[in-house]
Amino acid sequence: MVAGVEVPIVWNGRRAAAFVPARLADRDLTLDAPTATRAGEAVAEVLRAAETLDLDYEPLARLLLRLEGVASSYIEGITAPVLDVVLAEQGRARADDAAEWVAAALATTVAAVDEAASGHAPLAVDTLCGWHRLLMTGSPTPERYVGRIRDEQGWIGGTSPFDAHLVTPPADRLGPLVDDLLAWANRTDLDPIAQAAIAHAQFEIIHPFADGNGRVGRVLVAWVLVRRLALLVPPPVSVAIAADVGGYGAGLVRFRRDDHLAWVRWFADAVMGGGHAQRDLVAEVDELQRAWHERLTARGLRRDAVAYRALTLMPRHLLLTSTVLVDELEVSPKAALDALRTLADAGVLTEQGTAPSASRGQPARLFAARELLGLAGSNPLRG
Repeated sequence: MVAGVEVPIVWNGRRAAAFVPARLADRDLTLDAPTATRAGEAVAEVLRAAETLDLDYEPLARLLLRLEGVASSYIEGITAPVLDVVLAEQGRARADDAAEWVAAALATTVAAVDEAASGHAPLAVDTLCGWHRLLMTGSPTPERYVGRIRDEQGWIGGTSPFDAHLVTPPADRLGPLVDDLLAWANRTDLDPIAQAAIAHAQFEIIHPFADGNGRVGRVLVAWVLVRRLALLVPPPVSVAIAADVGGYGAGLVRFRRDDHLAWVRWFADAVMGGGHAQRDLVAEVDELQRAWHERLTARGLRRDAVAYRALTLMPRHLLLTSTVLVDELEVSPKAALDALRTLADAGVLTEQGTAPSASRGQPARLFAARELLGLAGSNPLRG
C-alpha cells in the first residue's frame, strides 16, 4: 500500500507521473506499543544527554551544533576541512565554497534552535523560507530558487522525471501539503520523536524547495526536538543518519509506502545515536581539558600563567590569535603570543600560519586546537 497517489505530469513534451503524498491529517499515524516504547527510550536518552551540559553550556552547545551541521552536509556529499569551516563561520577569506556551505548549515541550525527555544511563533512558510535562504548562503543555486517554495517540477535522483528515484509533487499541489505539514509540526499533543520523524519524512517527500531539502528537513528535526523537549541544544541526529544512509533512505521509502511504524522506530534509534554522540562529545572535551592541564603542569607552569588562563577560552574559541587573548584576558600582545607559543610547544595548539583577514595591517598568527577541532571534525563517521 502507498500513502499517496500518482498524478500525471508533462515534462518536455512527454508524459510522466509525480507522487503526491496523502495529507498527514488524513493518515492514521498512531503508534503501536513497541514503537511507542522505542520512542520513549529515545526521549530518555536525549534527556540524559542534556544533563551533561552544565551552566557554561554554550561552548559545548556550539560544538554539538557544528557536529550536526557538518554531518548533515556530509549526508549530501558536502565536505570541507573543519578548520576551513570554522574560518568560514568567522568570515575569513581562506575558506572555500564547500566550507561556506557547511558553515551555512550550522548557522541555519543555530537560527532554528533559537526560534524553537523562544516559543514566540509557530512554524510558518516564512520560517522555512528563511532557513532556506540562510542555508543557501554561498551556494551556486540561482537566486530565483533561494528562499521561496519551488514553482517548477522537482524530483529526487536522476536527471529528469523519467529516471528519477522519486518525482515529487507538482508545484500547484504544494500549498495544501505544506500547510498540512506545518499544522503537524506545530502540534503539542504528539509523541515528540514520532512528530519529528514524520514531519521530516513528509518534508522530504514534498521537497518544497529546488535545492537543499535534505538539510532543511534535518533542521526541521532540530526545531521539533528543541521545542517539544525544552532542550538547550538538539542531539546531533545527523551523525547517526550519516552512519546509516542506506537505512535512512529505506526508512523514508517505508514511510511513503504507508509503514510509518518502521520509519519511526528507525528514527528513534537515530535520535538515541545522537544522544550517545552528545554524551561522548561532552566526555571527550572534559578529558581533553584535563590532559591539557596535565601537559602544562608537567612543564612547571604556575597556575596563574597566561597559558593556563588561555585554556579557559576553549572550547568557546577553536582558533586563537594573540588579539583574542589580549581582548579577553587583558594581557599585553607579547604575553599573549608567548602564551600561544607555550601552548603550541605543549601540544595543545598547532600554529596554522597567519589568520586570513580583510583588514589591513600585519596579520596575526593563527593557532588551532586541533584535538578539539577533531571532536567536531568533517567526518561524522569518525567512530
